[in-house]
Amino acid sequence: MPKSKRNKQISLTNTRKKGLELKQHLIEEIQKCVDSYAHVFVFSVQNMRNSKLKDVRQEWKHSRFFFGKNKVMTLALGHKPEDEHRDNLHLISKHLRGQCGLLFTNKNREEVLSWFSDYKDSDYARAGNVATDTVVLDEGPLTQFPHSLEQHLRQLGMPTSLQKGVVTLIKDYQICKEGEILTPEQARLLKLLEIQMADFKISVECMWSNDGSFEDFIKREQPLEGMKEQKKRKHKQQSTKKETKQKKMKSSKQISQGSTDDENERMESGDDEC
Repeated sequence: MPKSKRNKQISLTNTRKKGLELKQHLIEEIQKCVDSYAHVFVFSVQNMRNSKLKDVRQEWKHSRFFFGKNKVMTLALGHKPEDEHRDNLHLISKHLRGQCGLLFTNKNREEVLSWFSDYKDSDYARAGNVATDTVVLDEGPLTQFPHSLEQHLRQLGMPTSLQKGVVTLIKDYQICKEGEILTPEQARLLKLLEIQMADFKISVECMWSNDGSFEDFIKREQPLEGMKEQKKRKHKQQSTKKETKQKKMKSSKQISQGSTDDENERMESGDDEC
């Protein structure tokens, strides 16, 4: 049956599009902070978590954090000496790559570097992270899991069964190996076991002061090496996905060939009987 044109749902909500107005507002706010604060720091985030970043903002209420689009922030600071808002601000825009942001503060250099170097908060690893330890579960009952999770654990790859209402591991099972990239199933199992392998950390890369001075804390070789490592990890993930697909294709072909061979044998045996 075709849909009736009479019963139409009409939404009465009025939403504003986040377009040029929002970007222009962000540029104006950044330029105001450049004029009002003494120092500007560029920071990069490892294992980004929004809840952890909120805690850092609560600790630094006296300062301002900007974690927006890098292109918009570079427009506010300036790409070149000709269009920069203040002297030598274009040097900061070169460091705005990847997951990074701006910190505007009146605290001195030593306080900022010491606080962020000591700050670290552990969290559960996600798919794509590298395992920091080898986790192996021994055969036997898993009393930390309720019986309702047994089917979900089997779907994640664990050889489990229900024995007298208790989730039991049939044989020894290795969840992950140190140095290998975690899959979504492995990351979920580690979270269920409450094993944290990721650290939320903020590293300060460079500093600009209102007198025009600029200081770089990280050499240019280190971020390039990090980018190379990320590319290698992505290449490994893509190769593993291709290998799994090829294995599945081979197994399906073997099954189909086996079924056709069986049918041919049956046909030949029927001809011989006739």
